[in-house]
Amino acid sequence: MGLFDKLKAAVQKTREILRTDVRDLFKAGVILDDAKLEEFHRGLIGTDMGVVAAAAIVEELKKQFGGRTVQPNEIWDIVRTKLREILKGKGDIVWDPDKPLSPLKRAESGPTVILVCGVNGVGKTTSIAKLANFLQKNGKKVVLAAGDTFRAAAVEQLTMWSKRLGCEIVTKASGSDPAAVAFEGCDKGVQVGADFVIIDTAGRLQTATNLMQELGKIHRVIGKRIPGAPHECLLVLDATTGQNGVNQATKFSEAAGCTGIVLAKLDGTAKGGVVIAIRQLMGIPVKYVGLGEGIDDMQVFSPDGFVDALFGDV
Repeated sequence: MGLFDKLKAAVQKTREILRTDVRDLFKAGVILDDAKLEEFHRGLIGTDMGVVAAAAIVEELKKQFGGRTVQPNEIWDIVRTKLREILKGKGDIVWDPDKPLSPLKRAESGPTVILVCGVNGVGKTTSIAKLANFLQKNGKKVVLAAGDTFRAAAVEQLTMWSKRLGCEIVTKASGSDPAAVAFEGCDKGVQVGADFVIIDTAGRLQTATNLMQELGKIHRVIGKRIPGAPHECLLVLDATTGQNGVNQATKFSEAAGCTGIVLAKLDGTAKGGVVIAIRQLMGIPVKYVGLGEGIDDMQVFSPDGFVDALFGDV
């Protein structure tokens, strides 16, 4: 499948909610009254896009068409326009599916350092492997740093992926200082002329204060080896967690200065609207999405493509 087809397939469950719950609300010639707007609001909430985003859409519809007879296409045009505004925000990111590195802030010289964090079980290690594969397929040299030293299995898993992908990896014994691993990963990246250094961190709950402080330490240490690092701090979120993902994004952003989201498992949820909630409430853009279990199932997140996939044939 092409990129758009994969994205469309991934949000199929979310799109079915919209079809089932709200499509028939808007029939040609029907007056758009408060009762229909309230029902539409509940339908939008069902996608997990959040109360704020759903309310903004409903308010716009009320302002434009309240008390009038409407054509369904007019309604969906407004919805699509509003969602694109929310997802793009006011940043200077240029999302281009044909330019895989377009969402990433790059180092002016030397390796671009990407710090990756997330709670336990979100698919963080697999997402790192997908991202490394993604970068390598676009001609970039990648070094991995296995900073999750609390779990030997995590280091083993990332080492296995590095062998499969053919990229270098820096590891230390279980229980080692994660910041030291991160520093050595950056050092290795400089030595071998890598384009990217991707640093794994221990999966942790957002309520674990000491571990969250550790993220801050890693942030400071790698900046001493490569000025400006990390250039990106990507938070891996599991799309199936829905609104709980917003809380995760809040806590991690405070601790690590998150600059973007990698949204894993988008293909397995009916809560794809959480992308919208995260962007609106956190101001953190989704930069990459996982659309399946294969190593190649990662792509640049496109706000336009997402909205078209979600609402294109509602």
